[in-house]
Amino acid sequence: MFHLIDIQFPFIVNLLILLLSAKLLGELAERFRQPSMIGEVMAGVILGPSLFNLIPGPGDIKIIAELGVFMLIIMAGMEIEIEEIRRSIFGKNIWISILGFLIPMASGIATGLVFNFSNTFTAFLGLCMAITALPVSVRILMDLGRLQTDVGQRIISAAIFNDIFALLILGIILDFNDVTKSLKDLSFSIGYTMLKVFIFMAILMISYKLFKLTKKKVNVINPKVNQFFLFLRGQESLFAMVILFVLIFSSIAELLGLHFVVGAFFGAILIPRSMFANHELERVHRSVSGITMGFLAPVFFATMGLSFEIQSIGNITLLLFVLLFSFISKIFGGFAGGRLAGFDHRKSLAIGVGLNARGIMELVIANIALQNGFIDVPIFTILVIMALSTTILTPFLLKKAFTRIDLS
Repeated sequence: MFHLIDIQFPFIVNLLILLLSAKLLGELAERFRQPSMIGEVMAGVILGPSLFNLIPGPGDIKIIAELGVFMLIIMAGMEIEIEEIRRSIFGKNIWISILGFLIPMASGIATGLVFNFSNTFTAFLGLCMAITALPVSVRILMDLGRLQTDVGQRIISAAIFNDIFALLILGIILDFNDVTKSLKDLSFSIGYTMLKVFIFMAILMISYKLFKLTKKKVNVINPKVNQFFLFLRGQESLFAMVILFVLIFSSIAELLGLHFVVGAFFGAILIPRSMFANHELERVHRSVSGITMGFLAPVFFATMGLSFEIQSIGNITLLLFVLLFSFISKIFGGFAGGRLAGFDHRKSLAIGVGLNARGIMELVIANIALQNGFIDVPIFTILVIMALSTTILTPFLLKKAFTRIDLS
């Protein structure tokens, strides 16, 4: 819109400008009690073709953005314990997870069908509406001081379920051939993809069983592991081993035709924490957080802004449909699930509102769809607007919902 100059800056200068702007606007967003992600995306929007066109496109910065996705997924996975997954899928709480996912997924698919989009894009739209950004939900609940409440824990459990289920479906969609015509070919494509997902899940289950067996011998293993790290002379050896561990599962996912994000997420969940001392794991967590939130994540989110082109939106009706139904379907799905789980209508509404923030996870999925050519820039722009609007409004709506619970 306001193209300042036509000079092409070197890669390192573009990186400097992008990171500096992302950190400054991220800090500004934090001052207004919003996730820094909002400001980081806006930095890319301002610098990119939507406004000043100072950095015309991601270019070589895409490589760093991909690393940002990888590290963000590791961070999300490291926040999840296996026992939390078990709690999210047992008892009446399963209704929150299921309806909080399926109703918005169905809403997204219905929107795609109404606007006559391709099968693949329709599935991606449903997935983006169904996702809940676990890191964003955790941050919002922590800011409100409600993380350890009953409602807060149900939101987190459902968000975990949503993220896991969404990543599995993502693997299936990426392997799906949209041009398949005959029913026989379609059935074969879906069956083959499901087989690969089952193989990957079998590998995960075997790994989990092995780690569970080692946990029984933790008092024997821990000293040996510590001795091994004392033997190593390289710095940050445990950090390197954690990254290698996650890369193994990412590579397995890629070899099976699934996206590396799927493998990275489950690999991070499966990190055998019991084998290492708590203070060592804390160091690894700080290292992962430092390099991710200090450098890679801001670059990734700013790159999303560079790919964002506000002037490319021609279908305002679609934008309004997506925004309206993303809010209504997610809140209603969580509300219906909460009621079936035995919560009163005020707490059920709070659960629905708490699941509404798409944030990081939706941006990751939208970026994957754009990079693989499943969606174009106008559609990507609409999905980014949805992610930002749900993330910005959720803290305000959730605060009001908790206030109603306190007054009841």
